[in-house]
Order: sequence, then C-alpha cells, then structure tokens
Amino acid sequence: MKIVKHSGSIVDFNRDKLKSSLLKSGAGIQVVEEVLKKIDDEIYEGITTKKIYKLAFSLLKKSSNSHAARYNLRAAIQMLGPAGFFFEKYIARLFISEGYLAQTNLFLSGKCVGHEIDVAVMKNDYIEMIECKFHAGRESNSDVKVPMYILSRFNDLKDRNHTIYTKKDKLSGCWIVTNNRFTSDAMTFATCSGLKLLSWDYPSKGSLRQRIDEDQLYPVTCLTTLTAVEKDKLLVLDVILAQEVLTNTEALEKIGLSPNRIKNVIKEVSELCKYSTL
Repeated sequence: MKIVKHSGSIVDFNRDKLKSSLLKSGAGIQVVEEVLKKIDDEIYEGITTKKIYKLAFSLLKKSSNSHAARYNLRAAIQMLGPAGFFFEKYIARLFISEGYLAQTNLFLSGKCVGHEIDVAVMKNDYIEMIECKFHAGRESNSDVKVPMYILSRFNDLKDRNHTIYTKKDKLSGCWIVTNNRFTSDAMTFATCSGLKLLSWDYPSKGSLRQRIDEDQLYPVTCLTTLTAVEKDKLLVLDVILAQEVLTNTEALEKIGLSPNRIKNVIKEVSELCKYSTL
C-alpha cells in the first residue's frame, strides 16, 4: 500500500510505525489494535499521511481525550506559531522546569552589532543563549546554514559583559532548538563547533519529545476540549502549558468557558499530566 507524505513523496504504508506512535499516546494495546483495525478498513492506495493522522486522532479521541492530546503533540507544538513567539516562551518553560532561570526576548550588544536573543538561561551561574528555529510545516528542517549563522552571533556576544541577571554576565554556551529536525550536516557542524542542539527527536536521549513526556510539559495547544480560538486566547494570557490551567482556572473563565466546559478541560489536563514514560 502506497501513501503520500506531507512532502509529496510516496512511500509504503508502515503499520508498525503507526502502531508505535499510537502506543506513545498512552493508549493501551487493546485500544491501539482496535484503532489500527479501523484504519486498515479505511485506508486506500494513495491516501495522504495527513488523512491517516486525522483518522487515528478522531478514533483515539473517542477512547480518551488525553490520549488524543498526546498523539496530537507535534501538531500542537506547530500551533505555537506562526511566528514562533509562543514557541520561545514554551522553550523557556521547558528549561525552567529543569531548574534554570530563563528570560525571553532580549537585546544584547555584541562586539560588532546588536543581537535579538530568543531565550537566555542560567543554572549554577552558567549562562547560555538559546536560539529557537520554529517551522510551521512538518517537512522543513534546519540545515547547516542555521548553526553557522548562530555561531557567528554567539562569537560576537560571548566575550562581552551583558546585563541579563547581573550587570556583568557573560554567555558561556549556546543552544539551538527547533520543533522539527536538523540535517546531518547541521548536527555535524554544531557538534564540531560546541553548539548544543535540541530537536523533536535529537539527541536520542533527551530529545524535545522525551523531555516533554518526562516533565509533562504538554502545551495548552494539544488540549482537545478547547477550540483553536480558545487556545490562542490562553496563549495571549501567558497560559502556555496545559498544567498551568490547573493553577489558573480563572483564565478559562476569562476566555468565556462555561462551568461545565471548565470541568471538562480540567479533567483532560489532569489525565494528561498523570502520564509518564518512565
């Protein structure tokens, strides 16, 4: 059976790969097998991966909102666009959860020119800059030009004093984070140059996907009990993580949700944040 990917390329349908992604949602094996059976009955030669995804998502949602939310994770990250401003805030939250201090949207003066910095993090007095490369499309990858460009910016900034946490802060390291993937040349160049990379599936231990699951840092955009407009309103209110809804239910009232819908959202978030890959 041939299917059409987002990029337009034609590949063989990989049932095992689909099964693996369904299991990562937290759904039990019986539910996954039922979903796969229904998909087997629905797919046809030339179907797109987008249609398969939508079908799997709708079937999972009938079983559990939280399973569907987890299955929807990568698409939910893409909903933090289109410009990537909320993605930068999301990455700051991720590092904060791991014990860092974080600031976003900084302007620092380099030796030659000024630079806008997406995120600056500090842990144990060690300060690093983070540049976020957000892609609205799933097939767009960050190639070698990205780390080459960011390395030049880091080199212009690293030997100077900056006012970030104190008045004499120096940048000691640099991260590049993307919601998609890096090309092999980008990874080779970054490793050689001492830059740290974080993408959807890189590094193999501690990838963006793994960190999200382990720290339960699901974005509010993955929730299935909210509309796209309601999610956007929460982002504007600086409610970035699903778990933040539990301590800020007033935000749900502010965006106009009824008491019954608020109850449904809280139920989904509670189930979602109980999940652990450990």
